[in-house]
Amino acid sequence: MKCPFCGHADTQVVDSREGDEGDSVRRRRRCLSCDKRFTTFERVELRMPQIVKASGSRAEFDETKLRTSFTRALHKRPVPTGEVDAAIQRITQRLLALGEREVGSEAVGQMVMKELYKLDKVAYIRFASVYRSFQDVEDFRDVLEEVAKPAPRRRRPAPKP
Repeated sequence: MKCPFCGHADTQVVDSREGDEGDSVRRRRRCLSCDKRFTTFERVELRMPQIVKASGSRAEFDETKLRTSFTRALHKRPVPTGEVDAAIQRITQRLLALGEREVGSEAVGQMVMKELYKLDKVAYIRFASVYRSFQDVEDFRDVLEEVAKPAPRRRRPAPKP
């Protein structure tokens, strides 16, 4: 670490403490040349992967674009904002967990579809129609059949005598 006073490259760590919220380290340092003291902070920097589009172009991951996709698909649907935030957080965590420098936009789209399927079937169909570039009614019918799979029947309790 370079000394901010004299520019000397050798410094010594005198004291290290965890930051207030536990997400940083505060270090007290002493310059070995001019003997002045200064404080530095270290924070973890997580880098989201770049998104590789179908055209081959690359773009930085943008959580705002992800939120916009959810907002458009969920327009006028009864899904609480907290559930949307949690879905976006799960996608972000999955992307970080991949540990890749680049991820295809198709993989991100699949993650969004999976989350929308859990949140709201109508929103899932809306997103799928754009994401999969539906061309005709048959494309909609296929997705509707996928979503409308019959749920297992519940037994009704026998009437009490």
